[in-house]
Amino acid sequence: MKVNVYDVAGQVKKQMTLPKAFDTEIRPRLITRAYVSSLTKKIQPKGTYIDAGRNTSALYVGKRRIRDSLIAVGEARKPRTKNARHLIQGRVAGIPGVVGGPKAHPPKVQTVIAEKINKKERKLALLCALAATTSKELVFGKGHKFDEKMTLPIILEDKVEGIGKTKDIYNILESLKIVEDVETAKKKKTMRAGKGKKRGRIYRRKKSILFVVSDDKAKAIKGVRNLEGVDVSTVKSLSVEKLAPGGKAGRLVIFTEGAVNALAKNE
Repeated sequence: MKVNVYDVAGQVKKQMTLPKAFDTEIRPRLITRAYVSSLTKKIQPKGTYIDAGRNTSALYVGKRRIRDSLIAVGEARKPRTKNARHLIQGRVAGIPGVVGGPKAHPPKVQTVIAEKINKKERKLALLCALAATTSKELVFGKGHKFDEKMTLPIILEDKVEGIGKTKDIYNILESLKIVEDVETAKKKKTMRAGKGKKRGRIYRRKKSILFVVSDDKAKAIKGVRNLEGVDVSTVKSLSVEKLAPGGKAGRLVIFTEGAVNALAKNE
């Protein structure tokens, strides 16, 4: 499959053949499975202290004609506190459903949270997500905005990797007529409702372009990462999460010519 290579001014410089990875059959369900697997591996296991809410002197005496019996005393037959201050003596404690009591079914440490996936499946899912970047139907379906005449994925000359200023990167996107996608992501940045604001998740953001460079020494990494919704990645750190955010394939991706050549070497 041949695609155009664009220069900094947005003009077609030449054509190049894509690696075989881009010809892989697109399998949406496999991509979603790999995405969920990688997402669940980031979840921290949770558990509660086994005696939480049960460290109390509350006791239930269920026998008749015995001291402190709770039968036939006009009170609910539930464990009540002893040897406590006058105000809280006789208070129900140590059972779920009461003030300061334990949870009925708390989170368990042994719960298996991460969804397992085979190595070959994960690798195939990555290739499927790469192949999906060539489909205009899927990319348009994701809501991305670009010129229909452009070939996908968008490939730029290696000169771009040496540009470290955000303003220059913005001008390149403008010349390629895909800057509208970045501006749309900027407009859709909204403040999150609820407690998430207190936990470092202040804003809800829309994903825009993914910029792929050949290695982590490229100056373009600093220039690209300041644009709203735009992510940057090296060839080695490509993942299904970056290529198919939300588990849905078809992200608008920009490769440098060196990044495509690096992909071809890894086949």
